Amino acid sequence: MERSEQILSRKPYPAYCGVLNFIITHFVCLTTVRQINKIGMNFNSPTKGRMSADEVIADIKDYVRADFKRSYNIVIGTDSQVYTRTDFITAIVVHRVGAGGRYFWTRDQRDNFKSLRDRIYTETLKSLEVAGAFSGQLYKALEKNKFNFEIHVDVGENGDTRAMIKEVTGMVRGNGYEVKIKPFSFGAFVVADRHT
Repeated sequence: MERSEQILSRKPYPAYCGVLNFIITHFVCLTTVRQINKIGMNFNSPTKGRMSADEVIADIKDYVRADFKRSYNIVIGTDSQVYTRTDFITAIVVHRVGAGGRYFWTRDQRDNFKSLRDRIYTETLKSLEVAGAFSGQLYKALEKNKFNFEIHVDVGENGDTRAMIKEVTGMVRGNGYEVKIKPFSFGAFVVADRHT
């Protein structure tokens, strides 16, 4: 069964996420690596420069195979910053447990958002979009290796975002991914934040 079929067949969806979020997140996750390449979404690597989505997958595969006895965490997180437009940075982090890691990031600029809630939702949806595009390919490429796939969201118990924790974590869990919030969501508020 394809990843998109698994996502669409999953029931029940958490009620507190709402029907609109259900529709948006499920259509967003139907994105594929081919579609990401087609629309020209490029990634950046601090060591290798600009890369296509296919090159990112190949690099992750090579990185994991170089030390296949270790466990890995594949983390996707998005952070945003408001300037004249809103910058959204999505990071893919490959954490080799106990031995460092590497990451890739992409930037998307949009018109400014009027509320923090809209920005947080968009950050989460962008992470889900990238996760939906990459997870199937990575599961195939890394089939014999031990790895966890996580979405890191930029919400936490302290501050203005605490009221959104249930909604945002429900969106992510409803799509079948493990979710981390602050202070454990380093993919969003540390790695992605570095490039905003």
